[in-house]
Amino acid sequence: MIRHTVVFTLKHQQHSLEEKRFLADARRILSAIKGVRHFEALRQISPKSDYQFGFSMEFADQRAYTAYNEHPDHVAFVRDRWVPEVEAFQEIDYVPLVLP
Repeated sequence: MIRHTVVFTLKHQQHSLEEKRFLADARRILSAIKGVRHFEALRQISPKSDYQFGFSMEFADQRAYTAYNEHPDHVAFVRDRWVPEVEAFQEIDYVPLVLP
């Protein structure tokens, strides 16, 4: 299992219609891609971070994650929405840690 996460800040004013549209469109488009499991859109609340939002989703394996990254809907979303509307972001991917 791979958990893909990204925290980000939008260029839009907080609570604006543009912000709401971006988040709704992201949920609709990205969660519909085959292989995406447990998609969550999150509001970041820690005072230790300047990021505003987060997305989290899971994939069964590397093949599913690669298919997501190469999917035309994901590629178009990144090109047409993410790049022009996101001010800053940090992406982190996790796999379960096997402890003794």
